Amino acid sequence: MAASPKHPLAAGRNSGGKHDVTPSGSKATKVITLTGIGVVSLLLIGYCSAQDDYEEVGAECVDLNSYQPDGSYTVVDEDYCDDDDESGYHGSHGAYRWYYGGVRTGTRVGHGTTVRPSDVRITTRKGTVIQRGGFGSRWGSGGS
Repeated sequence: MAASPKHPLAAGRNSGGKHDVTPSGSKATKVITLTGIGVVSLLLIGYCSAQDDYEEVGAECVDLNSYQPDGSYTVVDEDYCDDDDESGYHGSHGAYRWYYGGVRTGTRVGHGTTVRPSDVRITTRKGTVIQRGGFGSRWGSGGS
């Protein structure tokens, strides 16, 4: 009857203290396996980053001078907030501004913010895309 090794690290050794002639896995096999795992990981990361899975947030153009104690604003035509249209835009320092993520009731909107959220897709009621995900990047508005 053959005696089992006395120490777990001695399991791969013969009685003379030399290594076995047949290794459990060659370096080439390990390199190919690790390379394959790396390539698959990069492909998966690339695929996930290319997806347009951003949360969607709505935006309404509001008159900042119409603020009510309940925190709501009067909704105006989005052309007033469109910085590509020179006819009515007053910019962020004017009387009109985009209001994000609010709840609209009739002609008023509340429970949102005038601070542009990052890493979301922002669209207006008319379907204009103000921001396409990312970290606060602006890709265009007013039909761009």
